[in-house]
Amino acid sequence: MALMPTMLGDLDRRYPPDRTGHVAVRGGRAWYRIDGARHLEAGRTPVLVVHGGPGLSHFYLLTLAALADRWPVIFYDQLDCGFADRPNLPANWTVERFATEVASVRQALGLTRVILIGHSFGGSLVIEHVAAHGQGIVGLVLASPLISTPRWIADNTAHRDALPEDVKATLAAHEAAGTTDSKEYHAAVMVFMRRHFCQLKPSPDELKQSYATFNARLYDTLWGPTEFCATGPMRTYDASALLGRIRTPTLFLCGRLDESTPEANRTYAAQVPGARLVVFEDASHCVSLEQPDAFLSTVLEFLTGLDAA
Repeated sequence: MALMPTMLGDLDRRYPPDRTGHVAVRGGRAWYRIDGARHLEAGRTPVLVVHGGPGLSHFYLLTLAALADRWPVIFYDQLDCGFADRPNLPANWTVERFATEVASVRQALGLTRVILIGHSFGGSLVIEHVAAHGQGIVGLVLASPLISTPRWIADNTAHRDALPEDVKATLAAHEAAGTTDSKEYHAAVMVFMRRHFCQLKPSPDELKQSYATFNARLYDTLWGPTEFCATGPMRTYDASALLGRIRTPTLFLCGRLDESTPEANRTYAAQVPGARLVVFEDASHCVSLEQPDAFLSTVLEFLTGLDAA
């Protein structure tokens, strides 16, 4: 069963899509929207945006719709996320199956040449796709990517260790007692999230809508209970060895306080020939929401460079 698009208030008015629909993927149908369709019809290389999670949706990345002034931009919701079909079958919840969706969306929409933007878990899926289907990929933006879970957990354990002592004590006490569903534990986790996931208060509408359609069961099953604790199948995930296969212009982006740390991204970028890394000061994991103008300007510069190449 799919969640059908509903009136989203201000988001509808701010980000009206040119076209929406569903495409068949393994296990059901993904949902997509196209912005800047006129550029697609004119033959401009489309930008395909792959959201993170697992279990989130495209909404929190909608500031990238501004790219549609010059490029066709396509967002999609992964199976069991957002407006996609929701069979909610754990057998579908593997990195490999989610990665096949990128190829399915490209094939269904005729994206023989494409620029890929993957954020967080979306970065994992993009890298998997590039390794398996490298043809026709003109450029690659890896925004705060999840590439190695062991590295991610190590870096975010360090972030956690830097939290106030009372917050750390609350986290530890509830984890030991098995009461991680308590309000006190959630409040302590939110201290971490406000520092390293999204610093904006209140949360922007784009993020609120992603939370409103968030598939927590998918996240808990594939990943685990928190951003700093992976207990699901992804706990051993590591795509570092795939980075050397990338042969397309690549831009890494992250925030100074990001869960996907500058140090980790520096290591990853060094493994991709010619890759560039940009770190945004005073930003965390959701740079496109916290610093939309700077983020878009950086991506625009990269895209313009691809045009000139």
